[in-house]
Amino acid sequence: MTTPDSAPAVALEPKTKLSGKVLKTTLAGALVDIGQSLPGVIHISQLQTEAVNKVEDVVKEGQTVDVWVRRVKKDRVELTMIEPLAYEWKEIQPDLIVKGKVVRLETYGAFVDFGAERPGLIHVSELTHGYVKTASEVLKEGEEIEAKVLDVDRRKRQIRLSMKALQAEVIEEAKPERADRAGKGKRKGKKEEETYEMETEVSNEPQFTAMQIAWAQALEKSKGKKVRRKSYKSASEEQEKMFNSTLEKRLPTGG
Repeated sequence: MTTPDSAPAVALEPKTKLSGKVLKTTLAGALVDIGQSLPGVIHISQLQTEAVNKVEDVVKEGQTVDVWVRRVKKDRVELTMIEPLAYEWKEIQPDLIVKGKVVRLETYGAFVDFGAERPGLIHVSELTHGYVKTASEVLKEGEEIEAKVLDVDRRKRQIRLSMKALQAEVIEEAKPERADRAGKGKRKGKKEEETYEMETEVSNEPQFTAMQIAWAQALEKSKGKKVRRKSYKSASEEQEKMFNSTLEKRLPTGG
């Protein structure tokens, strides 16, 4: 199996970590044996993040140092003693999952160092499902967490992260309905059913317009008048017959 220390120089990838021994120091930097076919070279600007006046102030001949590959050229391997960023800006994309450490807490969220140039921000609304008032309710400084990249603004150099995006959403189970409420629901449903049936029965009866009702009333009145008129006429005729019969009995007959 090929290891970084034994791998051919042409196969070394940028950011590969190696261990080497300082062979020689110069005004411009140091020559390091990294176990490759090509020599390793550290420029003075790559010895540490702070400014360096003399190479010997940082490294000395024979010293073992940890270095990282910057680039591989035909005649040398350029190295750095400054640990490279885990993620360059071009490597940070939405949906990327990163691991990092909480370095600062604010009421509105938490800042997480995951190896980029700047820490990413997890807004309080992206910490977990449900309401969270402040970030300190969920996280502590120094805590190791995992998050997903939501958005990257390279111009403003801002990175938005989310822990909630990696959490399964909790679905609350429906609570069983209380017996009394269930009973009320049933009674209410029965009442509504009865009301519906009553309305259906009423709607099935024949409906008359105002004109039809007036016409029916007029017919009834006309029938009533005819009956009274007929009854009156029959009574008069009967009285006349009785009167004539009486006269015939009382009047003398000739002969």
